[in-house]
Amino acid sequence: MDVSQYLEIFIDETKEHLESLNSQVLVLEKDPTNNETINEIFRAAHSLKGMAGTMGYKRMQRLTHDMENVFSEVRSGKMTVSAELVDIVFQCLDALEEYLTCITETADEGTNDNEPIIARLNSVLKGGLEPEKKAAEPVVKESNNGNVKREDYHAVDLKDFELHAAAEAVAKGLHFYGMTVQIDESCILKSARAFLVFKNIESVGEVIRSEPSVQDIEDEKFEWSFSMFVVSKEPMKVVLDSVLNVSEIKSVVGEEITLPAGAGEEKEKQPEEKAEEKQPEEKEKPVAVVEEKQPEVAKEPAVKPAAGAAAPKQPGGKPVVNRSVRVDIDKLDVLMNLVSELITAKNGIVSVSDSDKADAAQQIREQVEYLEGITTSLHESVMKVRMVPIESVVSRFPRMVRDLSKKLDKKMELYMTGEDTELDRTVIDEIGDPLMHILRNSADHGIESKELRLERGKPEAGSIFLDAYQDGNNVVIEVRDDGNGIDVERVREKAIEKGTITKEQANNMDDKAIIDLLFRPSFSTAEKISDVSGRGVGLDVVKTKIEGLGGDIEVRTELGQGSTFIIRLPLTLAIIQALMVTLGDEKYAIPLSTIQTLEDIMVSDIKYVRGKEVINLRDNVIPIIRLREVLDVEKERESENMIVVIIQKGDKLAGLVVDQLIGQQEIVIKSLGKHLNNNKLLSGATILGDGEVALILDVSALL
Repeated sequence: MDVSQYLEIFIDETKEHLESLNSQVLVLEKDPTNNETINEIFRAAHSLKGMAGTMGYKRMQRLTHDMENVFSEVRSGKMTVSAELVDIVFQCLDALEEYLTCITETADEGTNDNEPIIARLNSVLKGGLEPEKKAAEPVVKESNNGNVKREDYHAVDLKDFELHAAAEAVAKGLHFYGMTVQIDESCILKSARAFLVFKNIESVGEVIRSEPSVQDIEDEKFEWSFSMFVVSKEPMKVVLDSVLNVSEIKSVVGEEITLPAGAGEEKEKQPEEKAEEKQPEEKEKPVAVVEEKQPEVAKEPAVKPAAGAAAPKQPGGKPVVNRSVRVDIDKLDVLMNLVSELITAKNGIVSVSDSDKADAAQQIREQVEYLEGITTSLHESVMKVRMVPIESVVSRFPRMVRDLSKKLDKKMELYMTGEDTELDRTVIDEIGDPLMHILRNSADHGIESKELRLERGKPEAGSIFLDAYQDGNNVVIEVRDDGNGIDVERVREKAIEKGTITKEQANNMDDKAIIDLLFRPSFSTAEKISDVSGRGVGLDVVKTKIEGLGGDIEVRTELGQGSTFIIRLPLTLAIIQALMVTLGDEKYAIPLSTIQTLEDIMVSDIKYVRGKEVINLRDNVIPIIRLREVLDVEKERESENMIVVIIQKGDKLAGLVVDQLIGQQEIVIKSLGKHLNNNKLLSGATILGDGEVALILDVSALL
């Protein structure tokens, strides 16, 4: 059995613990006496330490161990939470993030020991304790506590050969221990945790007997506890600690056993014994349940990976990267029911197609209609399964804004709403970086210095808002601030200075067109380059990423009052509703979410503005895009009227001229592959019912 198979679980659980720690430490910074938060931080650090030790990541284990030590003293009231401690803990979390990134990419934690951080952590620990309190003892409680019963391992009747092996070990100066391990009842893989307990024990001693047997434990034929008899040269505390290094171990009870005289000798050489004398005698020292501990920092982890598992990888040498989604069991029940109906519909079609009845065609049509209803429901259910709350992305931003506030010496607060808004997992994975860029811009360029804010009659602390909500088939994310806003005239001057536009072009551009220049590659208005913003690689990357997800971004600003960045994203990237059209002999799909109306326009209604074709539709001047020319389709003789699909992106409108409309259809998006990935006019392809391939137009590239 190899611990590498648990790498996916480790990565997933570590991410959750780090997210929790970041948010809990932020709470602690504002309320240093919040005992509930302190306990949560201690528990998360304890779990991380156990998980890292189990996987053999000794650097990560050491760092979390020291964090656990500090918060053990805080929660016992021996230390107080200071601003310095909070800063150091955040440094620890950043270091753990680095370890996790290395593990995700290479399945190895790297070589950074983070000695300066550990030294600072221990310095704070020593400085924060009274001299007589510095030597923290392990937490030891009497037996018969919780769910562990002292009688568990005492009830096991050891066989003669087992007693004999134990007696030989004791004769060589080793210790003989009995212990019972209790696994947390929320644990999903209890046999895996039990295996890791045995593996850890092997690093400090040898297991003579387990109850139930090792095979039964591996087959999960046990409840939540099991007993072991161990021989070891190590003290009891070291053996118990090796068990507690495994995560999701609730507690362990153990004692050293004194063997009766003549234990392990052949039965015929022994007088008849009473049943109770077969039980090992107790020593005077009390049985201990060790639930939490703060031992000295160990130079080596209590457990090492199995042979060949030092850096758990897939056969190809690449790490296992977890891309899991947690699904409510009710959603899976709905899916199961729909699959059952799908099978019923399929059987119905097969039955009708095999019959010679006169109304067979009508019955097939009815079955197809039934099938259409099921597939639509199936699509909706699968979408719900793929949806995850946006909270998984935005939970790291309060910490980021807090750090920027200190770095930029500006007071600012982040307020978030709609964290429970759900998006497709593939979109969630990609949206984090663009949002981070926008928030950093708001903090650096948007929020003014505290002196300027007070001069303008604003509160000293700036406010940044992140709001997410669903709007039809889209999710809208707004990032706004009450800062300086965008100086449009300054952007105009900078654009002319850089040669991005000419003076004549600048005079003919409205404010919105000028603001759009900020999304041009390498365009920045920052006077000096910093590591916060101003490198000219921010907003263009944001726009490219969002449009790559099928979304769009819009900016609204008022000088002196603040700016708002509005991001619209599709709910899913897998299956969409589309309008099917034809151009010549080819079929194309236009996403329905981008279409405003369909119009039948007379050619005589086309006007020209600055040499470009436009139409006046309900007091809106809309540019015309002839798709035949854009896609290089052979021209046909023009008729007196034409079909125009009015598309919209943000507040931009355009009319696409097509030959014919086929109708609305639900399509599955397929990638064009690496050979066509440079074509920005197409976002993918779909396979139609007759096997023909239709290309999907990227509306954002056309506008």
